[in-house]
Amino acid sequence: MGLMKRRVRLWLVALLLAMVGTGPSAAQRKEPLPKDLEGIGITEHAGARLPLDLEFTDEDGRQVRLGKFFSGQRPVVLTLGYYRCPMLCTLVLNSLVESIKDLPWTPGRDFEIVTVSIDPLETPTLARLKKQNYLEEYARPGAAAGWHFLTGREENIRKLADAVGFGYRYVEERQQYAHPAAIFVATPDGRLARYLYGVVYQPKTMRLALTEAGEGKIGTTTDQLLLYCFHYDAQEGRYVLAATNIMRFGGATTALVVGLWLVASWRRGARKKANARPDEQSPGR
Repeated sequence: MGLMKRRVRLWLVALLLAMVGTGPSAAQRKEPLPKDLEGIGITEHAGARLPLDLEFTDEDGRQVRLGKFFSGQRPVVLTLGYYRCPMLCTLVLNSLVESIKDLPWTPGRDFEIVTVSIDPLETPTLARLKKQNYLEEYARPGAAAGWHFLTGREENIRKLADAVGFGYRYVEERQQYAHPAAIFVATPDGRLARYLYGVVYQPKTMRLALTEAGEGKIGTTTDQLLLYCFHYDAQEGRYVLAATNIMRFGGATTALVVGLWLVASWRRGARKKANARPDEQSPGR
């Protein structure tokens, strides 16, 4: 019942965000943004390298470099938010958990998740409690080694947020942070590969994003073929069929089949000729 309630809340919030205009059409309207939302949003830096030398504190109180989680072997899902967020950050992380539950891959073995607090006052103790909550919800053995909850200094948090294009600010009168809803998928060597927006992440979208960012290090042959047939539509926030690629793939497949049929036919004819009786081959008979 609890899972059903969470899913209903996710869809309700997604519907509310759509109604207030978070989609592409919102950028075309002329109404000024509320003061609390000025400077809040995402500026995509696809392909940019993350500042892997930045130092943060993990949930056990250890100083770690961001680059520790980019070993060159596994893609990384990066999330920015804060642990005492009253709603939006929780919705983002809940949806992330729901999307990866349906994947055959496990954090720490196939990919990494790095969650960074944008509040410099939050502590490793709070990060550890948040990690425990989400590991219990995820309930996947071995995931603790692959999902990291970090805190840090204001300077380093800002540098990371600027690198990914995550615009946020502290609203003094509300004692809260205003920030967008998105997660980031990076390559194993720390380059931004994909931005996923909103508070609902479909498992197929997450799977294809990780496959794409993994650069062949994660995903089956079928996943790689699906990437050829699908492309990511930022307006839709998901992977959609790429008609041109499908036509090309279909044409190439047809040509291959015809080619194989012609080769097989030629070989059959050659065998028949080689096996023919000598008197059948003599022009004088």
